[in-house]
Amino acid sequence: MLSQSFETPVRVWVGLGFPRQLNTVADAYQFVVDWCGNSPEQRAAIRACKAALAGDVDAESARGVLVAFARKKDILLDEGAMPPFSERAPQTHV
Repeated sequence: MLSQSFETPVRVWVGLGFPRQLNTVADAYQFVVDWCGNSPEQRAAIRACKAALAGDVDAESARGVLVAFARKKDILLDEGAMPPFSERAPQTHV
């Protein structure tokens, strides 16, 4: 049960507008399981992640279902809306 990385991470909004980057199937699975609700899209994303973790489907197939879930819940951070975490300017605390 190895967690496969996504070719392109999925970025979603969580909490009060905080971004979260999902890099692997395991990240996605944990995120979707922790999501409050029980919609058909959520159940599909959970099934897709479980199948990818078991090796029955590839990570990109699970990613597609995850993106559909995030888009339906209006939490998908569109590509280009925010630079990847590694490209952001370093934060300084005063």
